[in-house]
Amino acid sequence: MKDYKLIFAVFTVAIVWGTTFLAIRVAVETIPAWFVAGIRQLFASIIMLFILLSRKEFKWIGWKNLGYQVIFASLILVIANGMVTVAEESVTSSLASLISACAPILVFLGSLAIGLQKFSFRAMAGVLICFSGILFVFWDGLKDLANPQYRTGMIFLFCAISGWASGTIFTKKMNIQSGNITLNLFYQFLFAGVVQIIFAFIFSENYNFENWTLKSISAMLYLSVFGSVAAFFAFHYALTKISPVQVSIIAYINTIIAIFLGWLIMDEKISFKFIIATALIICGVFIINYRPEMFKKKKIEKAASI
Repeated sequence: MKDYKLIFAVFTVAIVWGTTFLAIRVAVETIPAWFVAGIRQLFASIIMLFILLSRKEFKWIGWKNLGYQVIFASLILVIANGMVTVAEESVTSSLASLISACAPILVFLGSLAIGLQKFSFRAMAGVLICFSGILFVFWDGLKDLANPQYRTGMIFLFCAISGWASGTIFTKKMNIQSGNITLNLFYQFLFAGVVQIIFAFIFSENYNFENWTLKSISAMLYLSVFGSVAAFFAFHYALTKISPVQVSIIAYINTIIAIFLGWLIMDEKISFKFIIATALIICGVFIINYRPEMFKKKKIEKAASI
C-alpha cells in the first residue's frame, strides 16, 4: 500500500522550499531584508514554543547544548539564511537559488580539508562540473558585476553558502546528536531572530513600517509558517521513511522550482547559458552526493507503540 503521508511530505518539502527564494524576493520588495529574516525566525520560534507547550516538552537544554545551538544558528540561520535574504534585495531569486545549490561543493572541500571526507576522483569530477556551471553564471552576467549592488549581493550569497557549509561541517565534526529537534529549533530560531532584529535596526537605512505592503508581509509570514515550520516537520517525517541521501535529492527539485517560479511570476530573465549552468551545477552536486544506496528502499523496523 502506498504511503500517501510520505508522498505528501516529500512534495511539501520540494514545493515549499522551492518557493522560499521567491517568497524572500517578494518580502524584501518593501521590507528591509534583516527584518524579513528576523521576524521570520521569531515567529517560527513562537510556533515551536506553542508546539512544545502543547506536548509538555518545553525545558531548559543546558548551557553546553545551548552553546551548540547558538553556534549552529549563527552559521545556518543568521549567516546563511540571513545573507541570502539580504542578497535578494539586489539579485534575482533564480540566481540566489542556483548559487545556494553550490553549498555542497564547500561542504565537500571543507570536509576533505579537515579529514572528514576521503578524496575520490568521482567527487572531484563533480566539483569541477559545478565550477564549470558557476563559470557559465558569471560568463552570462559578467557585465552585471560592474553594478555595486549586484556585486554586493553576490558577495552576500557566497558568504551565505560558506555559513551553511560551515554549519554542516561543524555538526559532522562535533558529532552532535539531534535529541529533541523541536526543542533545539526553538532555541535556534529564537536566538537567530533576536540577533537579526538587532541587525535590522542597525543596518536598515529606512524601516518605515508604513511602507510595508500586505503582499510583502504575507510573503514573510509564509516563510515563517511554511518555509521554517511546515517544511521542517515534513522533512523529518520523510527521514523516518527514506534515507537521508534519498531525501537530499529533493534539493535538486527545489532549485528547479525556484528558477521556474522566478521566471513565471517575477518575470526574471532566464538565458540559455543560465539553463546550462543550472544543469551543470545540479549534475555536479548529484555526482558529489551520489551513493549506491540512493535508490534503494530503506528498511524501517516497526517500533513498539509507547
